[in-house]
Amino acid sequence: MKAEFLDPAVAQYILDRSTPPDHLLEELAAETIAATGDSAGMQITPDQGTFLTMITQLTRPEVAVEVGTFTGYSSLCIARGLSGGTLHCFDVSDEWTSIARRYWEKAGVTDRVTLTLGPARETLAAFQGPIDLAFLDADKPNYPAYYELLIDRLRPGGLLMVDNTLWSGRVADPAVTDARTVQMREFNDLVREDPRVTVVVLPIADGLTMVRRH
Repeated sequence: MKAEFLDPAVAQYILDRSTPPDHLLEELAAETIAATGDSAGMQITPDQGTFLTMITQLTRPEVAVEVGTFTGYSSLCIARGLSGGTLHCFDVSDEWTSIARRYWEKAGVTDRVTLTLGPARETLAAFQGPIDLAFLDADKPNYPAYYELLIDRLRPGGLLMVDNTLWSGRVADPAVTDARTVQMREFNDLVREDPRVTVVVLPIADGLTMVRRH
């Protein structure tokens, strides 16, 4: 449970009243914990997974993009929501995405997913849009660069979702001044001031920013 800024009882209530993950997603979450240890916290939460699938079903993208695939939980949720489109995943780790590839195959969505390995600032720059739907959950210091690359390729009316933007609630506490928190504050301000978009920050998990291109 990542929503540390919510009362724990409220956060648990939200999880309990949301559609739970199925057996395959639970299996992937358990394997991620076993394989990655403390890094498993990079995986999205079950309610986020349900939300990603629902948003994908509602927007019906032809071209979806994910930056930061890790072991594949979020990509699996997006791929399951596709109805004829393709999800393009960008990540640097062959080790972690090898787990993702196995679960894409188990879920029968391999034909909907294309994986590109390498630094996303380079691979995204080479990607030809337009993009209908994007999910950003990669290394936080590069968020501004990834944001520009994605927004430049996002079609009018397209949607970008950015994870971890509430940073355990620390972004709202002016007394917290560590580098990562400051970076996230600056990123949130950058998005808010961008005249190309409409933006709303949702208190889901560790904060999920929804950005719609005008």
